[in-house]
Amino acid sequence: MNPKAFSDSIRQGGIQLLDVRTFGEYGQGHISGAFQADWNNINQFSERIASLDKEKPVYIYCLAGSRSAAAQKWLIKEGFKTVINLEGGINAWNLEDLPVEGTEKVAQISLTDFLNSLPKDRTVLIDIGAEWCPPCKKMAPIMDELSEEGYTIIKIDGGAQTELVKELKAGAFPTFIVYKNGIEGKRLTGACSKEDLKKLLD
Repeated sequence: MNPKAFSDSIRQGGIQLLDVRTFGEYGQGHISGAFQADWNNINQFSERIASLDKEKPVYIYCLAGSRSAAAQKWLIKEGFKTVINLEGGINAWNLEDLPVEGTEKVAQISLTDFLNSLPKDRTVLIDIGAEWCPPCKKMAPIMDELSEEGYTIIKIDGGAQTELVKELKAGAFPTFIVYKNGIEGKRLTGACSKEDLKKLLD
């Protein structure tokens, strides 16, 4: 689909938008609302795609269209009903002067400042994720439920706080880390159940 038609379609809503470039490319500018899953990292790609709905249309793009075309074939083979590829990728999108986001520099939180900000009198759960991460979105309702039940949840935008993510060795999203009285305890990586998180906290 050409960029203008692609833009009109995703604005209608009811779709899933997928950027199959690397995290670095994504950070240089992406289409608003896009999930990121690196096609060249098949383990990451498969893990993140598992959280998408096969019945809901997927609109997909990369830099120039070749990676997304390959990913499109893979998704259709895996049972996704409708997969639309952006012709010419985000390069063509940019040539049409269509909007992108995520190019701003974000002030980084140091590890020292992060640790000093943690409550020293109770147990907290750190939720490191990103808006573009499908498993993170899947976990959001569970995190809200835990918060409503009185658990202390601190969310870190791993897509923006890249330096802190490195310091915490949170190589995959979401990563959940328990801190008790300011001291790191156990952690879990990836989508999991509410019960798993409660066991981690208790």
